[in-house]
Amino acid sequence: QLVESGGGLAQPGGSLRLSCAASGFTFSMYAMGWARQAPGKGLEWVSSIYTDGRDTYYSDSVKGRFTISRDNSKNTLYLQMNSLKPEDTARYYCAKATGCCPIPERLSDYDHWGQGAQVTVST
Repeated sequence: QLVESGGGLAQPGGSLRLSCAASGFTFSMYAMGWARQAPGKGLEWVSSIYTDGRDTYYSDSVKGRFTISRDNSKNTLYLQMNSLKPEDTARYYCAKATGCCPIPERLSDYDHWGQGAQVTVST
């Protein structure tokens, strides 16, 4: 099970941190990722992190502004979002990969998804 939290409303230029609490599997053995879906658009890959947390990957749209991290002792995935833009408005989903080392941006390499957390960036 994957449960996201930490979404909400932020002003442009502001920050939010999403958390994803994982249970029901050995968290430290799987890569994890974040994807988002804006209203009327398809699911977009955002970021991924491999099992030990040292290998991280970002889409061009968030690189330099978002930071993915994980705490394997707490079975928790994070997404720190800084310098938020209105175009970051979307529902954000955390996902468990099928193994240790997926192709980060390939959504079919993720087999379990959370229910999502809404992020709205607006004045």
